[in-house]
Amino acid sequence: MKKLIFSSWILLLAISVSAQTDNNAQKILKEVSAKTKSYNTIRLEFTYKMENKAQSINDSYKGVLISKGDKYKLTVSGQDVISDGKTVWTYLQDANEVQVNTVSEDEETINPTNLLSSYNENFKSKLIKETPQEQIIELTPIKKKNFNKVKVIIDRTKKSVTSLSIYDKNGSIYSYIVNKMDVNQNFYDNMFTFNAAAHPGVEVIDMR
Repeated sequence: MKKLIFSSWILLLAISVSAQTDNNAQKILKEVSAKTKSYNTIRLEFTYKMENKAQSINDSYKGVLISKGDKYKLTVSGQDVISDGKTVWTYLQDANEVQVNTVSEDEETINPTNLLSSYNENFKSKLIKETPQEQIIELTPIKKKNFNKVKVIIDRTKKSVTSLSIYDKNGSIYSYIVNKMDVNQNFYDNMFTFNAAAHPGVEVIDMR
């Protein structure tokens, strides 16, 4: 479950839009991308929800994400995922265990600092609803993936994502609601590396 939560959240933060999109949706997403790129740092407090009516699942967790360039720290559901842009540390708090990996350069790898900031040919997008307060865009993957669509809700004034829902093929919905967003705060680079000395007895599993 912990790995699934992290993987889904990373997907949230790296969604790219396609040239195969309606003009309104493309314009909105470009505005969100430009706004996101203008920030030196971003700190998000969010709620993660996983629902599956057929399986009577309705889980909810709180989390925090801090990003600075290609560096980030994600804390959610008993784990910290930290990256300095080259290495990723996944620390499991209850096990006092950290897994160390190299950041992959594979084109399918999702980087959580890329929130709607890169454009490729992975998705078709469509503006499905618009109000004075928000805009709702539906993203559909062009290539086969393990989910059918993604619904993004955007604050019309702030040009920022307020929630995102991923609909997978098994009937589950993974939703992320941004509760608070702070930008351009001063975060030191040592926040984005794992400090083993701060966790006495930690088991280090180096998978590089």
